Amino acid sequence: MQKLTAVAHRGDPYRVRENTLDSLRAARELGADAVEIDVRLTRDGVPVLLHDRTLKRLWEHDRPLTSLSSDEVRGLSDGRVPTLAEALAVAEGARLMLDLPGAPDVQAARRVVDVVRESGAEDRVYYCAGAPAMLAVRAADPAAEIALTWTSLAPPRPALLAAVRPRWLNYRFGLVDKALAERVHRDGCLVSVWTPDTVRSMRRLIAAGVDSITTNRVDALCALRDEG
Repeated sequence: MQKLTAVAHRGDPYRVRENTLDSLRAARELGADAVEIDVRLTRDGVPVLLHDRTLKRLWEHDRPLTSLSSDEVRGLSDGRVPTLAEALAVAEGARLMLDLPGAPDVQAARRVVDVVRESGAEDRVYYCAGAPAMLAVRAADPAAEIALTWTSLAPPRPALLAAVRPRWLNYRFGLVDKALAERVHRDGCLVSVWTPDTVRSMRRLIAAGVDSITTNRVDALCALRDEG
């Protein structure tokens, strides 16, 4: 079995504002193997780091991202909403898990893939989201590494797995037990889970045989993993 992959959810969000360059740096300093970041497109097609549809929760501007240019986003956030290109540069050799909320179409997915390619980061980036977004990524990049987010105990249909060709199945952590992990492994995929934040939950998932845990407390996860 491969070593458990410790993924920092949106960086180090309990201490540093999520999806910022500072949060990404902080997660790396805590020992994260990969950092999960959320990527959406501005009105002018620039991929930036933002989970929500608007700037309201983090930046106190109730403006949809799709109505704003990248320059406007920079101004409204004092330059603290980074572009994907900036995040890839700061991450250097680190792995990044790009979550694509909002079910982007093939054109939007292709823009994200293009930025990854232009940054020379194909070998250290993988993508996660539900089936529509991951089908769009697969269409944009036949070689992309994909973690298909799956929210049901029922397994994905064989036709969907054949179309998406995921390396990982990415589950909400409460759904996963040893039997499910074994079934996913038999089907040829690795098991990724999100987002347990208690040591008790992390221990249970490690015992169940998951391959990757995405958490807001990556320091606690790394310490637990290193105990074993």
